[in-house]
Amino acid sequence: MVKLSELTPADEVRQHDLRDPEYRAEYERTRFANEVAIEVIRYRSEHGLTQTALARKLGMRQPHIARIESGHHQPSVTTLARLAAALGENFTLAITPAGISFRRSA
Repeated sequence: MVKLSELTPADEVRQHDLRDPEYRAEYERTRFANEVAIEVIRYRSEHGLTQTALARKLGMRQPHIARIESGHHQPSVTTLARLAAALGENFTLAITPAGISFRRSA
C-alpha cells in the first residue's frame, strides 16, 4: 500500500502532463468547463447541498447540475448569470486570444 506522503502532488503531475502537446491541447480546450465545474462543486460542498437541492435552488433539474459538474459541458453565459444570481456569488469571465478563463471573485 502506498503512503499518502509518497504520492506525487497533483500540481507536479499536471505540470509533467502539460509537457505533452496533445494533453496540453485537450487541457486548454476543456479548462473553462472544468473551472466552472470546480466552483459549482465547491459551492455545493461548502453549503452541504446535493445536486438535486442545488438544482431546485437554481430552478433547474439535477441532470443539468451533473452535466455542469462533469466538466464536459461548456455552460452558457446565461447559465453562468443564473448561477451567480441564485448563489449570490460573483464570477469573472475573461475572454482573450488565449481562451476563456473563469474565476470566483472576492
